[in-house]
Amino acid sequence: MSVSAFQCQGFRPSIDENCTHLILGSMPSVASLEAQQYYAHPQNRFWPLMAHILEQSDAPAVYAERLKMLLRHHIALWDSIATCEREGSLDADIHNEQGNDFSALLKQYPHIHTICFNGNKSFACFKKYNKPLLDCPDLHFHKLPSTSPANARWTRERLEDAWKIPFIQ
Repeated sequence: MSVSAFQCQGFRPSIDENCTHLILGSMPSVASLEAQQYYAHPQNRFWPLMAHILEQSDAPAVYAERLKMLLRHHIALWDSIATCEREGSLDADIHNEQGNDFSALLKQYPHIHTICFNGNKSFACFKKYNKPLLDCPDLHFHKLPSTSPANARWTRERLEDAWKIPFIQ
């Protein structure tokens, strides 16, 4: 790990009592941490993708409206990692991570039945710190390709095909 790695602190979840789905990233990017907004990097495809899947529209320009769009569709947003050390924004550079407490979250929000992972690192960290939850028969898990611009081999069309599965019933 580089000497210039810095301590990253994740965000609080965007969630309400009606949520049935939970999307988990790993840790917000540098751009997201600076903006204090999930998926703030302009090249991240998360918001345009979700707006198209959920509402066949463009993503709202205002961040609060983006969060409301997800909540209208009973979708919560959080991260698998609470804190970590990282230089830059790449998941591969995450070290000394501490996982979020999903047992407590699921007790507080019992309607959540589907957990979706935005990328491999999100799933790996969830599994590392919450392995017993993976055996819960009332929970369904979906490992999805990352919406990060670093995952350029996945076109928007391929991402949409994969991402719509847990949300379009």
